[in-house]
Amino acid sequence: MIGTWLGALPALVIAVAVLFGPGLAIGAALRLRGLALWALAPVVSVAVVAGLALVFGFAKVPWEAWSILAGVAVAAGLAWLARFLLGPRPPLPARDARGTWLVTAGLAVGGLLTAARFIVYVHEPAAISMTNDAVFHLNAVRFVLETGSASSLHVSGVIGAQGFYPAAWHAITSAVVQFTGVEIPVAANMVSLVIAAGVWTLGITWFARRISGAPAVTAALAASLSASLAVFPMLMFQWGVLYSYALSLALLPAAAALVVGSPRWFAGRGPTSGPVRTAALLGVLALAAAGAIALSQPATLLAWAVLSVAWFSFWAISRAVRTPGRGRVILLLAVAAVWGAFALLWYLLTRSTSGSHWPPFRGKVEAVLDVLLNGQVLLPVMLGISILMIAGLVVAVLRPELRWLAAAWAVFGMLYAVSASIGHPGLRRWLLGAWYADPYRIAAAGATVVIPLAAIGLAVIAAWAARSISARRGFRAERFGAAWAMAVVAGLGVVTLVAVPMIQMRAVTQGTVDAESRYITEDYLSPDERALLERLDVHVAEGERVIGNPSTGMGFGYMLSGVDVFPRTWAPPRTEPWRVIEDDLRDAAEDPAVCEALEVYGSPSYVLDFGLGEDTPGRFELPGMTDFAGRSGFELVDAEGEASLWRITACAP
Repeated sequence: MIGTWLGALPALVIAVAVLFGPGLAIGAALRLRGLALWALAPVVSVAVVAGLALVFGFAKVPWEAWSILAGVAVAAGLAWLARFLLGPRPPLPARDARGTWLVTAGLAVGGLLTAARFIVYVHEPAAISMTNDAVFHLNAVRFVLETGSASSLHVSGVIGAQGFYPAAWHAITSAVVQFTGVEIPVAANMVSLVIAAGVWTLGITWFARRISGAPAVTAALAASLSASLAVFPMLMFQWGVLYSYALSLALLPAAAALVVGSPRWFAGRGPTSGPVRTAALLGVLALAAAGAIALSQPATLLAWAVLSVAWFSFWAISRAVRTPGRGRVILLLAVAAVWGAFALLWYLLTRSTSGSHWPPFRGKVEAVLDVLLNGQVLLPVMLGISILMIAGLVVAVLRPELRWLAAAWAVFGMLYAVSASIGHPGLRRWLLGAWYADPYRIAAAGATVVIPLAAIGLAVIAAWAARSISARRGFRAERFGAAWAMAVVAGLGVVTLVAVPMIQMRAVTQGTVDAESRYITEDYLSPDERALLERLDVHVAEGERVIGNPSTGMGFGYMLSGVDVFPRTWAPPRTEPWRVIEDDLRDAAEDPAVCEALEVYGSPSYVLDFGLGEDTPGRFELPGMTDFAGRSGFELVDAEGEASLWRITACAP
């Protein structure tokens, strides 16, 4: 296994370059530096890459390696020109070498533990997530490569649809394929690894630094704890698989830090001086963050809004209390306006989805305990991180400048509790509709506040322990305690990884637990079936269509071979002609209605037989699309084990 991951190292390097390169070039031009530069780099990169995809789609510029490089070069060039409008750079503060060392060590601990957990779960760089959403997402990358458009207005064409679909992840992953030539699954896994171990770890570290009174210590501890939760980042690569949502949540902490830390920049501790220039720079970066999240997964805009509105409300009201007269009125009006915009955003994003899809599965008390013990969606209770989180909550409540963080935690906890335990249709539709009332997605969003709270709690506990050990004058208890705390976190992380290499996901609606990784299971797409799909182009001529039961994983055929396989997602069409096909296709020689139904779907020439299918949520049994042996009107073309490809001769002219 190690050898295959080493072989994928060039693709990993390119994934890092795509997710960080444009942002580093533009951020450096805008005078970002240090942790802010590295944390915001993926935000800016995603905004640029996904934005270029939209522009290229309008301009009919093909989505290819040369055009991507040219577009990024133009964006970076404009940023360097804008650099001259920022005025003189404020003097750099004295470098805190020990603080830098602490944060770097924390990033190494968190990033390596996350990477190890990811690699163990995925197993092989070319492994495919055997989940419903993976069929759509990986096929969409193939569609981007074939059509030359990664626009969020075009990518839904992979399933014959029209309209907006957030395609930032698909643009990034297809760019990795363009630059390296690797298989689509390899590119998808390398991008996922960078998102989990790089983008998330850096973002949550900077976020913790911006909200804390002891920034280096809390940031270092947040970095080291970034791998400690089961709900994020790993759960999003198990459940779904939710590639796009995982990307948006990984960007969330840096976007939130941009808002929460804005007063520091106006106080002269930012990359430029003067309120006008600072406001302009913050505006550009906030717009980039909004664009990056919206083009990744718009639902995360609500999570960003929860954090931003909570912080701004507490900050503005605390200032209003100390501000007399007209200034107080302006601040209170600003709070009211922000809440109005927040309500409008919530309404629009809730209305933009198909609504609530998930039923409750827990009692109300159980759901609250899930939040307190970080055991959401029936995952194992995270007792250690929960103790630290509760300690952090106590600190946050006692410190006025941190109470907004406790409030945000309560909001995310409430959203999960409602999704898990309250069945009122209207409440689920209007409160949770942006997330389809999916408890997995909502639980994952809460990680953005749990990690900083746990870091704050650990910082206080570690400092207290250090002071108990030594009371000598000049002793830096906070940093000494943080260093030892990180060592303990690293040690426990390694021990836990060895003892429980995989935290298997539970299916809340079925009450089952995964027996193995969803990247190595054969329950959906077996090795024989994958081998058959990979050589479809040997037997199927260009322009001819292959159909089958999408609940068997045959939809991966388009991604693996480039052949026109239909359906290209996990669910069959819900039309009367398709019902005729799924029930009676094997009787095509005796039933003329079958051939008429096939004409509706382009008169496919071939059918894949991967068995009956499954009768579980999101899967379907289609009895007419299996057992073609001995049936008139079908000719065996290829077979691998029990998987087979048949030519449909019953409807031939």
